[in-house]
Amino acid sequence: MAIRTVFNSAYRMIYAFLPIFGRGLGVDIHSMSLALTTRAAVSSLGPFAASASDLRGRKFGMLFGLTLFSAGTALVVFFPTFPIFVLSLILATTGKYVFDPGMQAYLGDRVSYQQRGRVLAVTEFGWSLAFVLGIPLAGYLIARGGWMAPFQLFALLGLLSMLALFISLPTDRHEERSNHGLVKNFRSVFTFAPALAALGVSLFASTANEVVNVIFGVWLDDSIKNWVGPQGFAGVFKFLNYFKDTLGLDIALLILAAIVIGLSELSAEGLVARFVDKLGKPRAVALGLILNSLAALLLPVLGKTTSGALFGLFMFYISFEFALVSLIPMMTEIMPQTRATLMAFNVAALSLGRAAGALIAPYLYATGLLASGIAAVLFNLIALFFLGKFLREDKNG
Repeated sequence: MAIRTVFNSAYRMIYAFLPIFGRGLGVDIHSMSLALTTRAAVSSLGPFAASASDLRGRKFGMLFGLTLFSAGTALVVFFPTFPIFVLSLILATTGKYVFDPGMQAYLGDRVSYQQRGRVLAVTEFGWSLAFVLGIPLAGYLIARGGWMAPFQLFALLGLLSMLALFISLPTDRHEERSNHGLVKNFRSVFTFAPALAALGVSLFASTANEVVNVIFGVWLDDSIKNWVGPQGFAGVFKFLNYFKDTLGLDIALLILAAIVIGLSELSAEGLVARFVDKLGKPRAVALGLILNSLAALLLPVLGKTTSGALFGLFMFYISFEFALVSLIPMMTEIMPQTRATLMAFNVAALSLGRAAGALIAPYLYATGLLASGIAAVLFNLIALFFLGKFLREDKNG
């Protein structure tokens, strides 16, 4: 959970401070959107690297992921240009997408399916803690040291995480893993209908999330002038007076939004840990997708005020996180013999969904937030279709 907080803080700060990074690099929102699309598309090749956890052992895969992450976050510190920034995002994100399947497979090997939802939900706290702790810290560093300051911190934390994992995690021998080889492992995924259906859920659910995720920081930045202004902002959130005065209204609001989103996801992960094993994984996924669609439609209405916008974001993210975290333990039991490979493909499906969402998000937002909300609903409906197909194909569903 602690290591994933580091990974996810570096990953998610790009969304929260997208306009600020764009200004620092001298590029517009469309260029930054293409950077996120490139990051997601290239990182979708992660299964080729993440399958090392099936072939060489879980510990090897996790350490490999940390190596890529540390190299990526360090790269932009030494070469602060837009092309290197994009390369840095690709390396760091690929590292995350290599680490996560290895970790999930490691726990899947050791925890029974009946209890796995609770255990994996605990590791997912690292996703929400990134917004509760990591993003506010990154915002403070940006305000004090410029847009590159967080990358220095995350490069150092990546190296320390690598050392901690190397010392603390027992070595598992790759001879005990699947000996089918890369090609056979890949073929087994692509020829198994329940696996493909479940991957369809991940692909379209993440697309639905990304069409809002990419533009929420820009939306808040644009909305400030339509609200009651800095005085009203300080009146509603008096505890942010210091941050508003010292960091600026835009960064203070983005930090507050990050904390709200992080708390919503933290709540979702707690709910999953408490109920998913009793409710049933597929049923929990369906519930999350339905509630996420409702939140997406309400977001433009609620976004007319500061508090309404933050409440809308809370509902949108808590519902998506509930669906996503419920999906992970379901995925771990579909193909136990090639668990890490399938989880890597799940990450790839999520990544491709984010790439598609990031690509179209600015164009949808150009016509208004309502268009983004409607698109999110449509993609969620497709995800629900694939979930139904999975239940028909999988005897254990």
